[in-house]
Amino acid sequence: MNLYRDYLNEINERKKQDLQPKPIDNGDLIKEIILNIQDETNINRKDSLNFFIYNTLPGTTSAAREKSKFLKKIISGKIKIKEISKSFALELLSHMKGGPSVEVLLDLALSDDQSTAKDAAKILKTQVFLYEADTTRLKNAYHDGNLIALDILKSYAKAEFYTNLPDINEEIKVVTYVAGEGDISTDLLSPGNQAHSRSDRELHGKCMITEKAQAEIKKLQKENPDKSVMLIAEKGTMGVGSSRMSGVNNVALLTGKKTSPYIPFVNNAPIVAGTNGISPIFLTTVGVTGGIGIDLKNWVKKLDSDGNPIINNDGNPVLEQKYSVETGTILNINTKNKKLYDENGKEELVDISSSFNPQKKEFMKAGGSYAIVFGKKLQSFASETLNINLKSAYAPSKEVSHKEQGLTAVEKIFNANAVGVEPNSTLHAGSDVRAKVNIVGSQDTTGLMTAQELESMAATTISPTVDGAYQSGCHTASVWDSKAQTNTPKLMKFMHDFGLITGRDPKGIYHAMTDVIHKVLNDITVDDWAIIIGGDSHTRMSKGVAFGADSGTVALALATGEVTMPIPESVKVTFKGKMSEHLDFRDVVHATQSQMLKQFGDNVFQGRVIEVHTGTLLADQAFTFTDWTAEMKAKASICISNDSTLIESL
Repeated sequence: MNLYRDYLNEINERKKQDLQPKPIDNGDLIKEIILNIQDETNINRKDSLNFFIYNTLPGTTSAAREKSKFLKKIISGKIKIKEISKSFALELLSHMKGGPSVEVLLDLALSDDQSTAKDAAKILKTQVFLYEADTTRLKNAYHDGNLIALDILKSYAKAEFYTNLPDINEEIKVVTYVAGEGDISTDLLSPGNQAHSRSDRELHGKCMITEKAQAEIKKLQKENPDKSVMLIAEKGTMGVGSSRMSGVNNVALLTGKKTSPYIPFVNNAPIVAGTNGISPIFLTTVGVTGGIGIDLKNWVKKLDSDGNPIINNDGNPVLEQKYSVETGTILNINTKNKKLYDENGKEELVDISSSFNPQKKEFMKAGGSYAIVFGKKLQSFASETLNINLKSAYAPSKEVSHKEQGLTAVEKIFNANAVGVEPNSTLHAGSDVRAKVNIVGSQDTTGLMTAQELESMAATTISPTVDGAYQSGCHTASVWDSKAQTNTPKLMKFMHDFGLITGRDPKGIYHAMTDVIHKVLNDITVDDWAIIIGGDSHTRMSKGVAFGADSGTVALALATGEVTMPIPESVKVTFKGKMSEHLDFRDVVHATQSQMLKQFGDNVFQGRVIEVHTGTLLADQAFTFTDWTAEMKAKASICISNDSTLIESL
């Protein structure tokens, strides 16, 4: 019982920090907890039951495997635990999100015990995180004439795991909390200097904004128990700088909804807003959690009699307020009309249609984007296995196609990598596309969260369609403190076993690679047509098109080899002439920004892809330019190179 004793000691240490017991991912610890549960005279039995039921991490953790095996014994009648009935054991399995839990449910559903098989099948019909090993078992059982397998497949073909979920509320009452004025960096929501604690959600949640802000939010919740708190960037954009999944997790932990009574510290459905909307990369992360991101437009530029913006002494446009969102303001979100109303629901304040397009509403209904990705695959598999026409339960992907219109570089790349589209179809910007991902990079400060996401979606190995994937060690290498020394080897082993190239070899066979993640991904990308996903906002390549992403999107790309996103619009940047010898290429970068603001007044790069048409930029120079585009809130950047330039760079 050494592990259990150590766990109790850890609990006492966490109490000093006002923290609950840390969620359990260690299978050996769960084994000891199970022994305590089976011994009715054990003084630790009550606490052990509580840890087993409410504090064990789901997915593919070794703890989840031991929990699933024990629940199987209870359901099959081999063991009796008075506090865990057969029906309760099945309920616990239903919340464990795939992997060993689905394996156990399939064992039970395909067994000869018809009563248990039907109960297990009922639970299986609600599950979406099935992988090839699981679907192959179902398919084989169906071909062998198993009626339970047929029943499950019929349910999957109708996507009942999605259609039986409750629709999102038509009206959502919110109370506002202004987190800051101007652009709000994700570093405010999840500070980079606290990266070591990101995988410990409760501990990391304590670093969001300030303790004072957290207390104020809790006070608002107490005063408004029937309302959700909406976190706001007043006169700015919410979530600039990076995707920062841990930032969304922190907002959800404090203001969102609990995903399951049996999964600790995992919340979803946060609501965030900004006067200028949500940074595109952060908005993707909000979608992962089934949250809502709103463009408030509550401040507008004041215009003169000729319709031109009035400029103040600092050279900035004068703003005037359309409506107030000061902390404590009550507002109504109408998800059907897609409008934001005042407290009484009578005065329309702003149209928020972009927050509630069909795809985003699906994310909200399903509790996050992962369930939609896996659900679509599962419905397609079932329809194909039963040899019936697919009647998708999901909204059709938006397709934008303009006859006889040419393609931007990013449109060409997405069309070349599109999955599941009609042959010879041409898609333009604004189309929602499932696309093959060629290169994936996991960053070390978010890597433990990516590992958790992979475990929670029951993934065990990298998708065979991914050309290459890398787990960096560059951020922790510069601060090789005790926390990094504890976390990094654990991360590297997980990712190495999953199939990635790792910055540090788990067995120390090769020297640590400390090159910055973007540089490594840039070096291993050789294809001008590649799509790259990286766990850092500065994921920008000189070849192909690269997108910085949250740890969840990185996990999804690793597990499925795909990414789903709208094809972005582009801004073309063309260089002419020859660069003077006394200039550094960064001078060119700053000049580009200056000319853009002079020409347009506003940042036209935000949310778009910057396509640089030079042809003669070597890879290192192109990388410098594309890296900078992250600071301009661009979605991505592409450098169009001549073949000879690309060959010289390689």
